[in-house]
Amino acid sequence: MSDLGSEELEEEGENDLGEYDGERNEAGERHGHGKARLPNGDTYEGSYQHGKRHGQGIYKFKSGARYIGEYVKNKKHGHGTFIYPDGSRYEGEWADDRRHGYGVYCYVNNDTYTGEWFAHQRHGQGTYFYAETGSKYVGTWVNGQQEGMAELIHLNHRYQGKFLNKNPVGPGKYVFDIGCEQHGEYRLTDVERGEEEEEEEVTLMTVVPKWKATSITELALWTPTLPEEQPPADGTIQEEAPGPEGGGEPAEDDQALADLSEGEADLTRPGEDNEDATREEGREDGQEELRYGAIDQEPTSQNKVTRFHEAFKITSFQNVASPRFSFD
Repeated sequence: MSDLGSEELEEEGENDLGEYDGERNEAGERHGHGKARLPNGDTYEGSYQHGKRHGQGIYKFKSGARYIGEYVKNKKHGHGTFIYPDGSRYEGEWADDRRHGYGVYCYVNNDTYTGEWFAHQRHGQGTYFYAETGSKYVGTWVNGQQEGMAELIHLNHRYQGKFLNKNPVGPGKYVFDIGCEQHGEYRLTDVERGEEEEEEEVTLMTVVPKWKATSITELALWTPTLPEEQPPADGTIQEEAPGPEGGGEPAEDDQALADLSEGEADLTRPGEDNEDATREEGREDGQEELRYGAIDQEPTSQNKVTRFHEAFKITSFQNVASPRFSFD
């Protein structure tokens, strides 16, 4: 990639003066604002100090690349943007002519890296976005490589664990959007040496990490706590309405009339009890069918985890991770 080959784009040194049009100091040195056309065809327009590029300036290479930013004693230092011949670009901090500090690199394939740099390499905390798949690596980098604790995020799941030389190693877990986690570890496959001994040839074999799942658990969901209902502030309790006032004889007469009505109803509808019992049993059967139907339509979390365990098994990092791109 361009970020590894950009060191070849060297600017002309202070001894390669070329043509100059601009301000000078009393000693005749380039000092202040000026324009220069260098012997190799590069051009520079910006600030000078005591004959060296110093301050804000624009350096254009004959190859089509250009740098727009700060200089300190002829070297890119401070904040600046470098656009490479292939169209990729870096915008961020520089130190001693190298990408150093925080910056964003946009690659020619539309991938991006956003994070820390050290001596021209990705180093520290950073995020690499894969434009083709929409996945991204969020974590630690060492000397330009994915190394350390990180999270590899995909469209519907993510992997959390440790990386070494761009590959996951050791314990980790996959977190799925359907509401469960798969725990396990990545193990490096053993290199088979039998065929090599028979052919008596030294061949280089790539060691591929293999995923071995150990358990599947549910996600720990957060449930808000509802406030408890408080009793009425005045402490009043609603009393039942008193019955009709009067002596006991009218009440007994009313009860007798009610008993008589019930008896007459029993005589006029002798089969109603059986019909009521039949309707009650049917209603209970319907409720049971409804409850079982609800279970079939809305599986519990445990059923969901069981179905996932049967339908989805991860055997290797390549099965779930996005296609990896070479950073070289």
